[in-house]
Amino acid sequence: MSGTTLGIFLIIVVYILGMVGIGISFSKKNNDVSDFYLGGRKLGPFVTAMSAEASDMSSWLLMGLPGVAYLSGLADAGWTAIGLAVGTYFNWLIVAKRLRRYSAVNNSITIPDFFSNRFRDKSHALLGISALIIVIFFIPYTASGFAACGKLFSSLFGISYIPAMIISAVVIVGYTALGGFLAASTTDFIQSIVMTLALIIVVVFGVQTAGGLDVVMDNASKLPGYLSMTNLHDAASNSASPYGFISIVSTFAWGLGYFGMPHILLRFMAIEDENKLKLSRRVASVWVTISMAVAIFIGVIGYSMTASGAIETLSGSDSETLIIKTAQLLSSHGVLAIIFAGVILAGILACTMSTADSQLLAASSSISQNILRDVLHIKMSQKTMMLTARLTVVAIAVIAVFIARDPNSSVFGIVSFAWAGFGAAFGPVMLFALFWRRTNRYGAIAGMVSGGAMVFIWKYLVRPIGGAWNIYELLPAFLVACAFIIIVSLLTKAPDKEILDEFDSV
Repeated sequence: MSGTTLGIFLIIVVYILGMVGIGISFSKKNNDVSDFYLGGRKLGPFVTAMSAEASDMSSWLLMGLPGVAYLSGLADAGWTAIGLAVGTYFNWLIVAKRLRRYSAVNNSITIPDFFSNRFRDKSHALLGISALIIVIFFIPYTASGFAACGKLFSSLFGISYIPAMIISAVVIVGYTALGGFLAASTTDFIQSIVMTLALIIVVVFGVQTAGGLDVVMDNASKLPGYLSMTNLHDAASNSASPYGFISIVSTFAWGLGYFGMPHILLRFMAIEDENKLKLSRRVASVWVTISMAVAIFIGVIGYSMTASGAIETLSGSDSETLIIKTAQLLSSHGVLAIIFAGVILAGILACTMSTADSQLLAASSSISQNILRDVLHIKMSQKTMMLTARLTVVAIAVIAVFIARDPNSSVFGIVSFAWAGFGAAFGPVMLFALFWRRTNRYGAIAGMVSGGAMVFIWKYLVRPIGGAWNIYELLPAFLVACAFIIIVSLLTKAPDKEILDEFDSV
């Protein structure tokens, strides 16, 4: 291992040890499962905002988004970012405060808990279905995070993929199982700061390496369709292809997914004071918008870095390594540069870890809290429940490691599919549960099942037809779920007075 590589390695090790240290420090603050899964509703506004957005972004922010912009220009990456920014803002604006208040009133500490308590579902059908959806989508999602960490370490330090991936998983599981929600949220807050520093360093160094901002913009403007929001650049033919209305709507629809993301919704439920959510909304919305804009600009800068010969031409999935290549180039400029390069690579690691820890907790709570205790009625003491919660985190991680064992697996493809699954299955039900008093448990069940099923139907049966049908599966599935909730709720018995009184009080 060269001196440069060793320096980067030590910086990342210090960063990882810091995350584990946080887990150990918070392990003593978990007195019951409410503390473990929801932090006792003690989160401050800044931790709430930044941990929610860090757990949302994953490695997509520092790898996927710059890679898309590098290859095809602004349109695809830009409309995705706009959709996500709008979705983020409205999720904080209309869902956060009401969910915090409602979940406190009906004493819910998980999303399945909330759905079940909101509709007084004594059959536990809502609880079981929603818990199962979380497990189905989150375990492969977590596996993709472990795989990203494994590939990062493997490419940087020449470590075999499987040991690198297992070590990453052990670290994430360690601080999550020890410290629970408070540890995950605090580390996510720190990781959002590291991600921000990484973005700033890459932009400054990238522009300087490319020859200045004027050179970056001049190079980009010479590529057909590269700086357009209605055209895509085709590098193979050096031409522009239309990015039409259907593509724009389909990409923009990514924002709908926020209304159903369990690991983000849990942050709303956990803030110490609902009146502080306004500050959280502003912080979160500004950070997300600026971070995604900077990530896209890094892709544009990357093209000029290639044009100047600073980095090689990247094609296909290799474009996602743009920031890694930039960090490696930076590390050759002295000791201070090695530290900066280490921060950049720790930022990529932070993106992945911040999402994986939140997914682990959400999946764990669905199994230990909702399935074992509520559906199967297994009675446990508080001490046993805490042990079960921690062991469930470990068990889920083991399954995720097994899924991610093949470095060439297509586990990353599940990310957009899981986003659609949660957005369609939970998003409409959450919105109607919070804002339409006539919604009943039959409508909620119908919406959840139809939304989840339509994601599969559209993805594998309808979308392959192409043309006007080539729409991201989240949009049609979301609309179908809304229709089912309305129709089934109106065709079945209205909610009891107790449910309506609680709704009105909230």
